[in-house]
Amino acid sequence: MIEVENLTKSFGEVKAVRGVSFKALDGKITGLLGPNGAGKTTTLRMLYTLLEPDSGSIKIDGLNPHEHALEVKRKLGVVPDSRGLYTRLSARENIRYFGQLHGMAAPELDVRIDELSEILGMQKFIDRRTDGFSQGQRVKVAIARAVVHSPQTILLDEPTNGLDVMTTRALRHYLLELKKAGHCVVLSTHIMQEVAALCDHIIIIADGQIAAAGNADELLQQSGCETLEDAFVNLIGTEEGLLS
Repeated sequence: MIEVENLTKSFGEVKAVRGVSFKALDGKITGLLGPNGAGKTTTLRMLYTLLEPDSGSIKIDGLNPHEHALEVKRKLGVVPDSRGLYTRLSARENIRYFGQLHGMAAPELDVRIDELSEILGMQKFIDRRTDGFSQGQRVKVAIARAVVHSPQTILLDEPTNGLDVMTTRALRHYLLELKKAGHCVVLSTHIMQEVAALCDHIIIIADGQIAAAGNADELLQQSGCETLEDAFVNLIGTEEGLLS
């Protein structure tokens, strides 16, 4: 479970996140929806300790990630916007390295990598060097690397960007399986189909602030619109935000 209260972050004169508060529950997929530059990635980076907030509080399973960074990192699986694979290593070696960092024993780790390879359909490239991988292959390795230690909470920053239809479908299925198993999943996206297909709770962020929150039906009711896309445009207040 994640609890965020009045989170703020500025870069010089740019106020990237301005008073953001929300909860993300176990057994649910929470969507952070917003146009480019809305503050979604900055919010996620504060959650996984890459950035320290200027003010506000974060609790992940009751712990402040900036006071208990190592303990929180053990509880988190993170798929950042930059996949950051080690291109001289194979997919298997990338995943094994992160498992070792989390203190996993070799026999357990080997079983877990084989399991994830099958779940994510990586058998054909699991032992290839990641240099030259397609976008879909890179994302699959990044996800396997993030969840190899079976974290309770998984944070994903626009994971389906650039993926083909079949890879996107496989990823959606896997995220739903994580939800079914009781994990807390937070998904940052600006793709409306992702929100409709996956999210139990939707937080719309615009200009660093929460413009609206609720499930899909509640957002339709709040906006008076018939489609989620129209509701999104209505609730962020301007179509110009989509071009920013």
